[in-house]
Amino acid sequence: MSSAPPAVSIGIDFGTSNTVVALAADDRRVEAIRFDHGGQRHSVYVSALCFWEDRPGAGAQAEGGPWAIEQFLEGRHVYRFLQSFKTFAASSSFNTTQVFRQRYKFEDILAAFLRTLARHGGDKFGFEAANITVGRPVRFAGGNPDEALAMQRYRAAFERLGAGHARYVYEPVGAAFSFARRLERDATVLVADFGGGTSDFSVMRFSRSGGSLRAEPLGHAGIGIAGDTFDYRIVDHVVSPRLGKGSSFRSFDKVLPVPSGHYTNLARWHQLAMMKSNGDLRELRELARTALKPELLEDFITIVDLDLGFSLYRAVSDAKVALSAQDQVEFRFKGGGVDIGSTITRKNFEAWIADDIARLGATVDKVMGEAGIPAREVEKVFLTGGTSFVPAVRKLFAERFGNERLMSGDQFESIAYGLALIGHSPDPDRWTAGGGREQKGA
Repeated sequence: MSSAPPAVSIGIDFGTSNTVVALAADDRRVEAIRFDHGGQRHSVYVSALCFWEDRPGAGAQAEGGPWAIEQFLEGRHVYRFLQSFKTFAASSSFNTTQVFRQRYKFEDILAAFLRTLARHGGDKFGFEAANITVGRPVRFAGGNPDEALAMQRYRAAFERLGAGHARYVYEPVGAAFSFARRLERDATVLVADFGGGTSDFSVMRFSRSGGSLRAEPLGHAGIGIAGDTFDYRIVDHVVSPRLGKGSSFRSFDKVLPVPSGHYTNLARWHQLAMMKSNGDLRELRELARTALKPELLEDFITIVDLDLGFSLYRAVSDAKVALSAQDQVEFRFKGGGVDIGSTITRKNFEAWIADDIARLGATVDKVMGEAGIPAREVEKVFLTGGTSFVPAVRKLFAERFGNERLMSGDQFESIAYGLALIGHSPDPDRWTAGGGREQKGA
């Protein structure tokens, strides 16, 4: 792995679902690293890891990105698949996870993932390059996220790859710098970055002086609600009931509800595989023997047994995306003899996510309060991330700022582009946020 030339600034957007690496030259030209897989070139590297052994005791091998999913779907080896592991970064209850005979801390997982990223990125960048900017959420995912712990883990992982000198910048600030290239005059901008696990908001004031762009941060806020949350609302209302949620089983002379705790494993599809090792699958089999509708639980067991979670959540995500353009969609999942179908209307979907939208709105109000300016003083609202296309989300911003002020960017590359551009700003360390180099006056 070779070092990038000193004139190149590297921006790394490590996301819950996807990771993007961008390179900015000193003339401000910026491009994303492309990964060749399956005969196609991708700028997005799926935030996933697959460990496997060719034979028991042979030692674990690891692949990341689309190669990890390929290994997982082929299923030719005993494997351990990890995705959305960023959601555990700030969790003090997450200490280690078992991968065959070895225990992995969060920083071990992240470092292993980054090594696969560097390997497939070729010779265009190296983590030992002098100018590296890494994105981080304004608020990490989780009910009680420990920001200091998360940043300690980030630094430990990047340091192992020679990037202990990297600076850390709020992700929406990166998106703001990407958007600012479009500005032709001074402007106050609200940036809304919707990821897989978190939604982050920043208010920035941009001005041009002497041909250079100046930026002043006015406020930041974030919340652990994003695309994965909306996916789960569909799962909870459409899929879980079809797999036995709300049904009953007999216990001696009593009829009791099937414990709803089993269905929290459906919050993210990769959690389903954990049911094989934590005793939940065994308990499901026992419940199915006395269930009043055993066929529902048997379908749940089949999905876990045959590792169908990936295909199930792909169908869920496709339905969510389709609802951004259609008033209703026909949801359908088939696999392993399991057949789940339902009509989902946008009206129902918006009812399911109404509380989430309200909490997003409260977080927008919070960032505006921190910025200390009224909505009328925001000239542009820059929305980035796939969830920004959900009509209920756009309505939230249109009601506060007016539809004419809303602008969208590349849903995947904007943050990485901006992070790379920050590396070439007059004082890049000024933008560090809670975990990189010393904060300077931002």
